[in-house]
Amino acid sequence: MDTIPTEDFDAALTLTDTLDHLPAAKRRELARVLEIIFSEVEQFRATKLSAKRANSQVLKVILYGSYARGDWVEDRLSGYRSDYDILIIVNSEAFAQEQELWLGLDERLLREQIAHRIETPVIPIIHSLHDVNDQLSRGRPFFVDIKRDGKVLYEEDGHPLAQPRPLTKEEAKAEAQQNFEQWLPDAQFYRKLSEFSIAENQPKHAAFNLHQATERAYHCLLLTLTLYSPKSHRIKVLRSKAEEVDKRLITAWPRDNRIARRRFELLSRAYVEARYSSNYAITSEELGWLLERVQLLQTTVATICEERLLGIPSGEGGGALPKN
Repeated sequence: MDTIPTEDFDAALTLTDTLDHLPAAKRRELARVLEIIFSEVEQFRATKLSAKRANSQVLKVILYGSYARGDWVEDRLSGYRSDYDILIIVNSEAFAQEQELWLGLDERLLREQIAHRIETPVIPIIHSLHDVNDQLSRGRPFFVDIKRDGKVLYEEDGHPLAQPRPLTKEEAKAEAQQNFEQWLPDAQFYRKLSEFSIAENQPKHAAFNLHQATERAYHCLLLTLTLYSPKSHRIKVLRSKAEEVDKRLITAWPRDNRIARRRFELLSRAYVEARYSSNYAITSEELGWLLERVQLLQTTVATICEERLLGIPSGEGGGALPKN
């Protein structure tokens, strides 16, 4: 395609063969997701006077993870359901860093979910083609798995992905060990800061530190097991990515009742609102519950990472380091 598709683009017709392993309802949802991506990009480009921004382009949209592999989960009893994991590959690093656009896309997709026009949560990540090919050339398992198992929903001709360089077990383990030794103590330190903040009756500081303890625990897991973690402070995104890798992490955050979901939402909002909003409020009971969940999360992360570093396969999820 020479131009960016618009809302008139009939994405559903392009996905029949690519996603023939998915039910028709899922294919229609993903067609809608594809249309929204290009609609948001087109609107963004139309409002920008810079020629550089006007030439920004989406080169590929790839579905990866459980819906690409065919092992997605929708557990009504627990409330857990797999997300649509979407990699959007663009033509420049500057375009990949257009936060106004990509945050707007996140908000649009969330509104679609709230309105039940899309039932399945959507988690997009954005990288430039140069970055993806650099990651492939360095043998990063996360991107190697996407190239192998991902389903291309859209692509422009003439922009191939690089052939992955095999990553040796020794290289992978050394980098994983370094990530583990950096990120787990960091996560544990922020949990201790939250305990101190609770003792000092500083609930906003406690909430922010619990957010950081959670964020760093997920970065630890992802960087240790896949050598990749999204550059994001959004713990919903990090939770989704981490739970794809190992399902044991799901138990850290109950989804089967409104109170538990609300408390996780309070934690998610703490990164910004606990620091900057006078309206952010959290009770000692909520903080106590969150602290217990974060402690469980960090213990589970430590166990999973130590198993992998010792060469013990978990048999869960995908996108992992080569096993011994």
